Amino acid sequence: MIVAEGLTKRFGDKNAVSDVSFTVQPGKVTGFLGPNGAGKSTTMRMIVGLDRPTAGQVTVNGHPYRSSRAPLTEVGVLLDAKAVHTGRSAQAHLRAIAATHGIGKSRVDEVIELAGIGSVSRKRAGKFSLGMGQRLGIAAALLGDPHTLILDEPVNGLDPEGVRWVRQFVRYQASQGRTVLLSSHLMSEMSLTADHVIVLGRGRVLADAPLAELVSAWTATTVRVRTPRPSELVDVLAGAGVSVTAAETGVLDIEGTSAAVIGDAAAAAGIPLHELTPTTGSLEDAYLALTGESVEYRSKEIS
Repeated sequence: MIVAEGLTKRFGDKNAVSDVSFTVQPGKVTGFLGPNGAGKSTTMRMIVGLDRPTAGQVTVNGHPYRSSRAPLTEVGVLLDAKAVHTGRSAQAHLRAIAATHGIGKSRVDEVIELAGIGSVSRKRAGKFSLGMGQRLGIAAALLGDPHTLILDEPVNGLDPEGVRWVRQFVRYQASQGRTVLLSSHLMSEMSLTADHVIVLGRGRVLADAPLAELVSAWTATTVRVRTPRPSELVDVLAGAGVSVTAAETGVLDIEGTSAAVIGDAAAAAGIPLHELTPTTGSLEDAYLALTGESVEYRSKEIS
């Protein structure tokens, strides 16, 4: 379990993180989301003692990370996959890390195969592609078979097979009772992976909720209806809270009521329906709605 209480980090006169509190529970994949500059990486660095909080505290499994006697066996961390000795092979890099914790060569071989880098394990890490570097970083995080995993953008640069492997891997780890904190900018992938989501914006917690609840709270459910008698259906459904938009001829997008209510009303009025499809918002929709006022680096709109 990771518990942050009132975490604040200032760099000069800028607050990178401001009074951030949250709990990352074991047995779940917790997604850590936010725009660039939101404070995610700084928070992760504070969790593992690389940055000292200006105020507040954070504990991992009940104590500060820096007090861990064998941190590699407690917490597996991927913050910067490029943090390797570029002249060493992947195998030599992992063996050097393992030696600091008394971890045997057999475990190094296990994580090499688990991460899918067996065929390149004797090649210099400095020659690795971005995706292979990510796999090496994940292998390093797994060396101590830790109970807690903190992974910053682990799917960055991975091919579709690698992305799916990370998804399946972290979900398996959570199913075994481990604590998993995972950041990513790929909303579609996070929606398939995370059980719970923490969203930061400008250094503050904007949301901390189960993924399904977050999406439900920040998006609308729309029902697409196709009928040869759209105007009659609009009249039947007219009422407080119901919004109808004509998408095209004979097609309506309806908000504020359910597919069941629409179907029953149409049947009672004898109005034929050729389509009745409810659609819910996505995690990306919820994320954009939630962080719209917290984006520090905004791209110019394309017109």
